[in-house]
Amino acid sequence: MKLEVNSPLTLPTPTPSQEGNRRGSQKLVLREVEVSEVRTRRLLNLCSIMVLKVFIVACCLFPFASQTQAAPKHDETCPSDIETLTTWMLKDLPSYGNRVTQRSRRSDRSVDIYNYILVAGNPDFEPLPLSNLQYKSKLPDETKQVFFTTLERQYTKTEVILLQNYYWLFLTPTADGWRVVLLFSQLADLEQSDLPLPPQDAMNGAIGQGIKLWLKDCRAGVLRG
Repeated sequence: MKLEVNSPLTLPTPTPSQEGNRRGSQKLVLREVEVSEVRTRRLLNLCSIMVLKVFIVACCLFPFASQTQAAPKHDETCPSDIETLTTWMLKDLPSYGNRVTQRSRRSDRSVDIYNYILVAGNPDFEPLPLSNLQYKSKLPDETKQVFFTTLERQYTKTEVILLQNYYWLFLTPTADGWRVVLLFSQLADLEQSDLPLPPQDAMNGAIGQGIKLWLKDCRAGVLRG
């Protein structure tokens, strides 16, 4: 019995047209791969730019957020009790008054004498009797008198002077909180031989403006220490 051995399998030789089609298909695949890589790189670049923008915005906003969180605020609303209100106000008054002084110095460079408020305290709520000889109001007078003292340092071109001043404050309650009516000041450190100085209107000074700003922030619930 004889076994027949098959001849080896031979592949047909591609024609020139088939070879051209094969090369064209390879070029098309390579082109699609290149286009896909370009799109991927563009997408990665776009994502990187967006992440960088978010990082820059976060870095810019972080200091302001930190300052807002660090700013001391009272947990309660603006108190209706005059003694509690005055205690809060006198604690914050030096910083408010000094900010008013610094703003006025920047707007007027010719000012060479200015006061720096060190501390405000010693409140007294015993009112002085006020006589009214002109007319009698039909409405009840709800104005409150507050007396307090400040220790201030005055800077001149040649020296630094320590001053103690008395203040006489009139406050009145309104529907949305307390408001300033009048403010008078008097220099406390006087020589015994000197005549006492009359009270002066201090509404437009650093203390008066500081009290107005503090009461405004207190009514809005955004007190700054």
